Amino acid sequence: QVQLVESGGGLVQAGGSLRLSCAASGSIFSINAMGWYRQAPGKQRELVAVITSGGRTNYADSVKGRFTISRDNAKNTVYLQMNGLKPEDTATYYCNAEVTTRNYYKITYWGKGTLVTVSS
Repeated sequence: QVQLVESGGGLVQAGGSLRLSCAASGSIFSINAMGWYRQAPGKQRELVAVITSGGRTNYADSVKGRFTISRDNAKNTVYLQMNGLKPEDTATYYCNAEVTTRNYYKITYWGKGTLVTVSS
């Protein structure tokens, strides 16, 4: 079993910054991609950013230039540095990881989410 634990959410004023962290633990052989998704009330969950094990990144157009995703492979941890936050960034942010377990099952795991609220 694999667990993803997010942290770093909170309340911030528009223009401010937050740094989200997500640590994966458990029966992990390797992690391919790790990413962040978000879901606002009444909306579908959407991709925010993803990073591969090799460090290649992809961002939603709405966050390009403001958010930076990174990872520490030794710690099985992914980060999302969010700068220049806007009220429309308000959402629950979910960590996602494509994990190959030690018994070689490839499974996508989700964290429970961390709430980011940006005031205007």
